[in-house]
Amino acid sequence: MVEHRKPIPVSEAVQKVIQQARMMGTETVPLERSYNRILAEPVIAGHPVPPFDRSPYDGFAIISAQSEGASGDRRIRFDIVDHIGAGEVSGKTLSGRQAVRIMTGAPLPEGADAVVMFEQAAEAEGSFTIRKPFAPLENVSLEGEDVKAGEEVIPRGSLIHPGTIALLATFGYAEVQVAKQPVVGILSTGTELLDVSEPLVPGKIRNSNGPMISAQLARMGIASKTYGMSVDNLDESFGIVKKAAAETDCLITTGGVSVGDFDFLPAIYERLGAEVLFNKVAMRPGSVTTVAVADGKYLFGLSGNPSACFTGFELFVRPALLRMMGADKLFLPHTTALLSEDFAKANPFTRFIRAVYDGHSIKPAGFNKSNAVASIAKGNALIVLPGGSRGFTSGDRVDVLLLGVEEGSAEWKI
Repeated sequence: MVEHRKPIPVSEAVQKVIQQARMMGTETVPLERSYNRILAEPVIAGHPVPPFDRSPYDGFAIISAQSEGASGDRRIRFDIVDHIGAGEVSGKTLSGRQAVRIMTGAPLPEGADAVVMFEQAAEAEGSFTIRKPFAPLENVSLEGEDVKAGEEVIPRGSLIHPGTIALLATFGYAEVQVAKQPVVGILSTGTELLDVSEPLVPGKIRNSNGPMISAQLARMGIASKTYGMSVDNLDESFGIVKKAAAETDCLITTGGVSVGDFDFLPAIYERLGAEVLFNKVAMRPGSVTTVAVADGKYLFGLSGNPSACFTGFELFVRPALLRMMGADKLFLPHTTALLSEDFAKANPFTRFIRAVYDGHSIKPAGFNKSNAVASIAKGNALIVLPGGSRGFTSGDRVDVLLLGVEEGSAEWKI
């Protein structure tokens, strides 16, 4: 007898998944290994940035009041009494119409409160003239104008990207407290699967889902353990799943979650005593996506169809893993775009269509059935078409989820 499954909305499924997340704890890593990790503590400014008043240009440091009255008809001359570069400090205290030749990044000498850029001066031997007055603090970068001492610059839960690395280095974080990463296992199921290196034979296909998910995890900075491929045998598959679930914090399986004669994942979850959060989602592709929890560990049963598998990972696995690491932005970034192709056929389920987004309009990346592979490679976004009684036409503004973007969104907006 075929099992009757009741689909739940995508947003409800996402919430059910992330509510089960167990935080992973923290660890300390060297700064050079912290990229793409999640901060486990806020970044606090140990000093102001800049740490002193400095020149943002190559030029001459002067006392601004001494430039009053300068014009094209009345040039004012300054005498150069010192020359400093970045990393150097002048020993001079300026008075009158004295100036220090100063390079970008060098601290202002005592008494100076403005900088004349080289192109604003007519230089001569040991002096220069100016043809305009300079206001106090003109062309000056002030101490603390970027960051104040003691300020929380980056909050806990943020993704560490190259800009974060720059800040961490600025404030002397040679070691960084980050969230521990979950141990993630991948198991591809199906007697029809061949290894990537094997030649095709009738009735068989190469396993693309396993390598694809491994790459999706790598894009998040998460390593994975592969448990290979299992054939459509209940006892054998159960043994592999049980072992893998014991060794990981999250096990991702592909295939075996539908209602066919050889789809054994539902029976395996039952044997494991797992709590099934849902086994059908009102979405295309990937409606049979199933998520369960056993002993506090995630069991993601993704579709064996590549496009459905890819989408299921991005919608459900990705936010769950980020939540486990304490991230504050769990979801794919969201925007809208103009649809450039008709989708006349209505669909009761929300559709996620692999697409190419150019910053203004969006179009499908190619063949769009759930077993498609080429469109995954070509696409950089997902068109989101809500379920309902009508179709969509070219020119409609539609929701878009962006793929491969470094940092996501804190809100689920679909």
